[in-house]
Amino acid sequence: HVQLVESGGGSVQAGGSLRLSCAVSRYTFTDGCLGWFLQAPGKEREGVAALNIDGKTTYADSVKGRFTISQDSAKNTLYLQMNNLKPEDTAMYYCAATGAHLSDVRHWGQGTQVTVS
Repeated sequence: HVQLVESGGGSVQAGGSLRLSCAVSRYTFTDGCLGWFLQAPGKEREGVAALNIDGKTTYADSVKGRFTISQDSAKNTLYLQMNNLKPEDTAMYYCAATGAHLSDVRHWGQGTQVTVS
C-alpha cells in the first residue's frame, strides 16, 4: 500500500529554520499534486504548499516567501524548507498525495510536529 512518511520536525526558536521530508513509496506521481498541510491545536487542517506534476508550486499566503516545497524524484522524497519560522507556524505537519486540488486528498502521511517558541 501507499506510504508517506514525514520526518524533520522538531522544536526551534522563532526566526529559525527546519526542513521537513516526506518519503513516498508505492505511489506513482503522474497526476495531481503532492502537498504539505498543517494542523494547529484546535484548528482545521489546512493546505500550506503544493507541487503539481508540471512543477508548479503554490503556497498559502501565510507562508509565502518563507516556505519552499520541492521534490527529489530520484529519492521519491518531498521536502518543505521552512525559514524565518514564527510561533504561529507551530502545528502538526502532514504530507499528502492529492488530486488536482488539495481538497482531494488520496493519501496522508502520519505527521511530524513542529514547535516554534
